[in-house]
Amino acid sequence: MNMTHHANARSQQRAIPPLLIDLLIQFGKSESTGSGISKLFFDKQARRRVAAYAGPLAQLLNAHLNLYAVVGENNQVITVGHRLERIQRH
Repeated sequence: MNMTHHANARSQQRAIPPLLIDLLIQFGKSESTGSGISKLFFDKQARRRVAAYAGPLAQLLNAHLNLYAVVGENNQVITVGHRLERIQRH
């Protein structure tokens, strides 16, 4: 996984394990912000894909899927965080 120093620090500070970031990159919904940067998050369909992939572990993971990641060019994770509000769409 290609992460910036900032993203590594934030994931440690916010107690977001690499497994969840991997799931977010693999199954999360991506929305472009316009300048080559995109937001990744788990919407309803992404949560269903994770549930199908994880099987019985999906119940345990479901409580921890309120995450987002900002991804730059070359799929480099810039930052990660907990999603406390709905994703704003403009």
